[in-house]
Amino acid sequence: MSHTVQIIGGYLSPYVRKVLVVLDLKGIPYKIDPIIPFSGNDSFSRISPLRRIPVFIDDQTTLADSSVICQYLEDRYPEPELYPTNIVERARARWLEEYADSRMGEVFIWRLFNQVAIKPNVWGEPTDKAAVEKTLREDMPQILDYLEEQVPTEGFIFGKLSIADISIACFFRNAEFTRFRVDAVRWPRTAAFVERALRHESFGKLKPIEDRLLRTPLKQHRALLAEMGAPLTQETYGSATLRRGIMRID
Repeated sequence: MSHTVQIIGGYLSPYVRKVLVVLDLKGIPYKIDPIIPFSGNDSFSRISPLRRIPVFIDDQTTLADSSVICQYLEDRYPEPELYPTNIVERARARWLEEYADSRMGEVFIWRLFNQVAIKPNVWGEPTDKAAVEKTLREDMPQILDYLEEQVPTEGFIFGKLSIADISIACFFRNAEFTRFRVDAVRWPRTAAFVERALRHESFGKLKPIEDRLLRTPLKQHRALLAEMGAPLTQETYGSATLRRGIMRID
């Protein structure tokens, strides 16, 4: 490659993580502006009209959706393949990616990670413990029951690591941040699958960065990443003023 792409969005986002894993697997260098969506400035609103991350910028386009970004990367840089070539399997991979981004995103991020991490650490609001308990009691088991039927006992869903595996595993990494673990007795296939996926080298490269960021106040994230040698952009779309997104799940 003769150019470096830019990623706008922080390392702790599952959607950013998905794109970073794909970039690593395809050997595509990148620079990152590690902002959270709530800190984006007016210029961020122009490139991400829903005020969500990640945003992807290269020499040809600007894209603001992780699934669209990953499909673009697959089309432009087809090796190694991260989407099955078989048309039926390819459709299933896209469905599992959508299931992860929508249903798992709603439950793992908005109903769990938002309550445990974002509300207290970004907005200074208390965690609704009753809401968290309801999520763990009702929503999580429904998702895990479904995944238990989808994931294999060994290896990955289509034999080798694909966008389906990556998309699902990204949300379990955020669940780990809330100290959630899959019950290996009740959901043995899913528990083993998650462990296999998150052990992959491309996830492993991000783990030490994520672990340090979790222990660091938000305002110090960029300085910490510079100290760690992360590939930061020179300019940022971030602002000191926080604002909520235009699409919310209460």
